[in-house]
Amino acid sequence: MEILLWILFGLVVGVVAKFLMPGPNPGGLVMTTVLGIVGAVVGAWIGRVLGFYGPGQPAGFVMAVVGAIIVLGVYHFVTSRR
Repeated sequence: MEILLWILFGLVVGVVAKFLMPGPNPGGLVMTTVLGIVGAVVGAWIGRVLGFYGPGQPAGFVMAVVGAIIVLGVYHFVTSRR
C-alpha cells in the first residue's frame, strides 16, 4: 500500500514540477510519475539531511517539488543534448 501512495504522491509532485518548469518538457504521464517519485525521494533526502524539516511535516511536499524540478531539469538537459 505504501508503494501505491508513493506513486500517487510522485504523480502529483511530477505534475506540479512540470507545471512550474518553464519551456517544453519531454515525457508523458509515465515519465512525469517516475521523475516525480525520484524528485520526491531526492527532495526529502536533501531536506532531512539539511535539517529543514522532520518526517511528516508539510515542508516535505515543498522539498519534493524542488527535488522534482531539479530532476526534471537534469532530464531535460540530458535529453535535449541528443
